[in-house]
Amino acid sequence: MASITVSSVIDAPVEKVWARIRDFNGLPSWHPRMVESHIEDGKDAEAIGCVRNFKVASGATIREKLLDFSDADFRVSYSIIETPQPISNHTATLQLRRVTDGERTYAEWSADFEAPADQADAVASGMGANVFQGGFNALKDHFSGKA
Repeated sequence: MASITVSSVIDAPVEKVWARIRDFNGLPSWHPRMVESHIEDGKDAEAIGCVRNFKVASGATIREKLLDFSDADFRVSYSIIETPQPISNHTATLQLRRVTDGERTYAEWSADFEAPADQADAVASGMGANVFQGGFNALKDHFSGKA
């Protein structure tokens, strides 16, 4: 099993960061690599088991299932159920925590998945840099006024 964890500190209160990212269907509103998204079967974006179907900037379509969602804990977990990447048994969690030294947020995004041995490192590296860190960079730019 391969895994990747990326963390960052965002200069904004955890409530504001969570408000920006909490919508499971809202990736295109804050992540620059995601261009359109919808929840399948008309389900609520907070309903455990709902599936978001979205396109990335490259044109690929990805489907992800919501596994856990908590406003109280500022956490969302999901699994990729369809992707062009050579992965399976994927689970990921995006967790925010309050930094008590200032109005900042500690953000951690992690994933575990299976992939062919000769591709796992490259997939993990791309996921970490493009999806996880790319999302954190967009959040930092947004809250700093750069975006």
